[in-house]
Order: sequence, then structure tokens, then C-alpha cells
Amino acid sequence: MNSGLKLCLSLVFVLFLLPAASQAQLVVDCTGATPGAFSSINAALPSAGVGTAIFVIAGPCNESLQLAGQLDLFIGTYYGFPNVTLNGGINVADSHGVYFHGLDITNLSGDGIFVGQSQALIIDTCTSNGNSGNGLNLGSSSEVLILAPASFDGNNGSGIYVNGNSYAQINSFNGQAVDISNNRGSAGVWSSQAAVTTYGRTTISNNLGWGVQFYGGTRGQFGSLSGPNTITGNQQGGVFLQENAEISFFNFGSQTLIQNNGPVGITAGFGSQVTLYGGVEISGHSGPALDVYANSQANVSGTNNLHNNGVPGDARSAAILVDGNSEAFLRGGTIAQNIGPAILALVNSSADLSGVTFGSNSGGVVVCDSSAYMVSDLTSGTTTAPGVGCRTPHSLGNRRFTKQQPLAPDFSVLKALQAKMMARATKH
Repeated sequence: MNSGLKLCLSLVFVLFLLPAASQAQLVVDCTGATPGAFSSINAALPSAGVGTAIFVIAGPCNESLQLAGQLDLFIGTYYGFPNVTLNGGINVADSHGVYFHGLDITNLSGDGIFVGQSQALIIDTCTSNGNSGNGLNLGSSSEVLILAPASFDGNNGSGIYVNGNSYAQINSFNGQAVDISNNRGSAGVWSSQAAVTTYGRTTISNNLGWGVQFYGGTRGQFGSLSGPNTITGNQQGGVFLQENAEISFFNFGSQTLIQNNGPVGITAGFGSQVTLYGGVEISGHSGPALDVYANSQANVSGTNNLHNNGVPGDARSAAILVDGNSEAFLRGGTIAQNIGPAILALVNSSADLSGVTFGSNSGGVVVCDSSAYMVSDLTSGTTTAPGVGCRTPHSLGNRRFTKQQPLAPDFSVLKALQAKMMARATKH
């Protein structure tokens, strides 16, 4: 998380210091009602040099934008003015420092925003909804910062699609929300070989696929700094990790809620890892809150609450299912009122737990098959606590490890950049 944040901030810092060569200001009225104004954004682009701001004062604008080789370009509305509708897509290639503000984008023939080989792109107070493709498609080593309020809803693809060594940061330091909901693709947020970060307040809900789906070593960091992160009502499940993907949830004062996502809250498989630092509530799933399988790991530390998951009659029903050479480390938190055991360990898997509060799980506390093991503060040697059916491989106790939550990031540079752009985009 820290390296990804530093990378994004360094790019934004370069943009913040970049000398604007022309500082030209061009005005667009897509209705054609303003004398002297350009009638479209495309008509204004040939007059835009480095440092140009294109202000769209009226719409809708019925056009698609092809931006290539742009440097330090602003396109959008004046701050404080209503958003303008763009009926078309935006394609950004080989550019640096493009800043979009106040655009409501709908493209009926592709992605709302497509970004390739571009850095320090900022999407501020925009929506990309109802597109025939993805809301935002980010690839080819690109970096995008999304500033709330924003939404990527109702797209035929994913809300946000990130791949090809790219990085997307969702940031709502102003306390407003980013919504990624009702998309019909494989996930609300889909990523492979990339990185995704959010600092709250982000809602990922009611998508037909997964809420979050990561492949190919994607790294995800979900922090609740400016409000809760909510992953709810996604039909395939809340969070899906495969192929050495990783995700961490951490609490800077608000909760993360993973609720009512069909069959599972979080699933991590094929060498993947999930970390809950605290403040995470997972509830209301017909299967496990946390399903870890195929040589994967889970670290569940702090005041997390896993409750009311599972269904009767399912032999694999449990709050935490650890299967296929996988491991779960638990320190603290509550696991209660689940159907089945709190922890079910199968096929050469293990659970290492201490300080966990268990209550009213119908299948007991910890259950293992004949190949699985447990180390805990519940048993000593071969003695068994009530509700525990697991072997203990040794008398050495729990493994000692320390994993501290990351420090809250400093967004002063981002705030200064936005303030600078707001001052420039204020109509005098």
C-alpha cells in the first residue's frame, strides 16, 4: 500500500509543479448558444496546448474524445457548476496530467473512459454510467486518481476494470462517496496484474458478478479513512481472489461492511492472501464469511466480526473455511451465530488462533478433518476444549508474529492540487 500511494503521490506532485506553458482558457457551449464559444470539445482541442483549460458551460455534448499526447490539460465544468453530460466515450493515450471535472459520461458503443499508457490522470466529480462496456478501463501501465463524488454504475461491463501493471486510487478525503453498483459484467471492480486502492467512502453493491474480483497478482488496499467501505448485495459474492492476488482491509475510524453477497463474503484461492486488520464486519452469506483454499492464507487480526453466515444442510458451512493446504491466522475478534463451526479446516490445512471470542456457532468452535491441525489458546497438548475437534501438532503454542496496520496517509499534496485546480476553474 505505501509504495503504491507514494507512486501516485509522486506523479501528482510532478503535475502540481508542472509549469503551464500557455494557461489558455477555452470555452465550449455544446448547445451553440454562446457567441464566440466552441460548439464542441473536439472543436476546441486543436487550440489546446500545454496547460490549457477547456471549460464546458452547457451541454449535452454528443461526441467522443480521442486524447493522445496531451500534457497538463483540464477538461470540464467550472467548480460549483452543474455537471455536463457527455454522450460518448473518452479515450486517453500517451498523456500525462489530464484532469477531468464535472462530466457525466455515457457511451453506448464502448467503455466510458479508456486509458492506456497515461499517468497522473485525475477524474474529479465525474460519473461514467450506463456504458455498453466498462465504466473505466485502465491498462498499459497507466495511473488514475478518482476523486469523490463519483459513480461507475449500470455498465454492461465492470464498473472499474484495471489491468496491465496499472494503478487506480479511489479517494474521498472530502467525505463524499464513490459508488460502483448495478454493473452487469464479471465484477464491480475487476483487476489483473495491477493495483487498486480506496480510502473510503466507497460502495460496491448489487453487481451481477462479484463485488471485487482480482487475478494475476493484483494488490488491493481498502482503507476506511473518510467513511465506511461497503460491499453488499453482489450476486456471485463479495470479494474473489485467485492467482497470487492480495487484498487488505484496514480501519482508520470507520468500518468495512461485507454483507449479503450471495454465497460468500471473501474467497481466496490458488496462492492468494487476504488480511483483515480490524473493523471489518462480514455477515449474511449463504456460505462462509471467509473461504481460503488451494495454498492460500488469511490473517484476521483485531476487532473483526464474522456473524450470521452459512446455511443448514451444507457440510462445508462455516464462518471460516480453510481448505487444500491453506492457513488461517486469527488474533482477536468475534465469530458468532454462524451455521456450522466457527472454523472448519480441511485437507492439510491449519488454523492458528488466539484471543478470539466465539459464540453460538451451531457446529462448535473449530472442526478439522483427519489431515488438518490447529494451534490455539483453547487447547493444550491433546486435551480438547468444548466445541473443538482438532489435533494440535506440538506443544509450542501459537506462532508469534506482529503485523501492524499501516499509518493513515497524508493527503495534503492531493488537497493542495485540487485547491489549485478549483481556484483556476472558478468563474470570475
